[in-house]
Amino acid sequence: MALSASLHLRQSQSLVMTPQLMQSIQLLQMTHLELNQFIAQEVEKNPLLEFQANDDLPGMAERGDVMVGDEAGTGDETGGQADLYDSATSPTGERLGEQLDADFANVFQDDTAPQRADAPELLGQWKSMPGGGEGDDYDLDDFVAGRKSLRETLTEQLPFALPAPSDRLVAQHLIDQLDDAGYLQADLGEVAERLGAAHADVVRVLLTLQQFDPPGVFARSLGECLAIQLRARDRLDPAMEALLANLELLARRDFATLKKICGVDEEDLIDMLAEIRKLDPKPGTSFETSVSEAIVPDIVVRTAPDGSWMVELNPDALPRVLVNQDYFASVSRGTQKNSADQAFLNECLQNANWLTRSLDQRARTIMKVATEIVRQQDAFLANGIGHLRPLNLKTVADAIKMHESTVSRVTSNKYMLTPRGLFELKYFFTVSIGSAEGGDSHSAEAVRHRIRTMIQEERAEAVLSDDDIVDILKKAGIDLARRTVAKYREAMSIPSSVQRRREKRALAKASGF
Repeated sequence: MALSASLHLRQSQSLVMTPQLMQSIQLLQMTHLELNQFIAQEVEKNPLLEFQANDDLPGMAERGDVMVGDEAGTGDETGGQADLYDSATSPTGERLGEQLDADFANVFQDDTAPQRADAPELLGQWKSMPGGGEGDDYDLDDFVAGRKSLRETLTEQLPFALPAPSDRLVAQHLIDQLDDAGYLQADLGEVAERLGAAHADVVRVLLTLQQFDPPGVFARSLGECLAIQLRARDRLDPAMEALLANLELLARRDFATLKKICGVDEEDLIDMLAEIRKLDPKPGTSFETSVSEAIVPDIVVRTAPDGSWMVELNPDALPRVLVNQDYFASVSRGTQKNSADQAFLNECLQNANWLTRSLDQRARTIMKVATEIVRQQDAFLANGIGHLRPLNLKTVADAIKMHESTVSRVTSNKYMLTPRGLFELKYFFTVSIGSAEGGDSHSAEAVRHRIRTMIQEERAEAVLSDDDIVDILKKAGIDLARRTVAKYREAMSIPSSVQRRREKRALAKASGF
């Protein structure tokens, strides 16, 4: 082999991951909240972008338009978006008067003037309220009384229980060590050393704090939390103390051992368990001030008049991003002599057009995937979870001519509102379970639902074992191993047949049947 340098021409194709392509992929898998945050950042740094909420564009929101601006769908980069922006954001009374031959500035002039003259102080009070300015909407949350936190509630009780300033200092330090559930996450020895107080004084203050409302706060374990609440109800007897000391047996439903340890019969044990069920294992969570975020569905599925399914993009989940072409044209005329400014404007226009096209492509891709899912799971939408078909990413990807990774990104953290409820798109993809008779396969989620239904309908004298469930499923044409049934049952937090039989008999005896 001769070692020499040579020059060759070779033609090849390769996929280049440009920054814009990478951002398009990221946009595809963003949630509704993440997408709004990203667009807000782009609007802030790009003067040519205008972010319009759905409420500001009633025409587009009412007809459920999946297009994100006109430019992305029609390719018109000169005036389509500017016209939409002008008509949507700057309708003045003068323009409406010219179009409708009416002067809106003089409407109800005689009715409004006397009211302002008769009660100017009321008008001033209204304007001074949050959102009471002219033309501004007010938020009802501004008028709602604030909720007290757990620490505020406990601090208000301190002066009545601990008059000594040194005890209040220790108590305030212990309050700061509480977690959101109301449990004390501090070592009393370390607290005493840090504050320079006697360990006995810290314990005494803690015992006082454990009498505060809500009952159960300042506990250091679940057993102590339940004991504090039972002591307040005067129900903490020796048998109950023995039960609280063996909560792990209660978690395993080992009632036979609990009866021996507590020294009670079955009826007394049932009464003790009923008393424990009335307690709050996390007393601090009722003071939680964080606001739960509602899920905004990306897809809405409705029943069509002909019996088929209408799949639509949710207008509330579609941000409207518009490119202000008029502003670009006016600024460009003043920067023709400055090449740096003109280059900046051209870059902003390019980025704005790319963003609108990417958002439009994102909406179209979500629509394609959702439509195919609805077509595949038509039986589920019509008849319920028992008819959920097995489905994988490859089936949907092949049907819509896309890659599996694209379908996976679309179905992550995207939600579909159906007549059956709100579901994540990944919910419709389940493992296939073979048929015992060689027929159609069954969905794993549908099989789990069937197992759960069978166990819920069983009677105390006929509790189904895992082998019984396997036989019933085999008769229904579902071939499932016993270990798989046990795995599904444990995943649904359903106890074994022995534990269920013991619970049902005890419950039936307590009910008098």
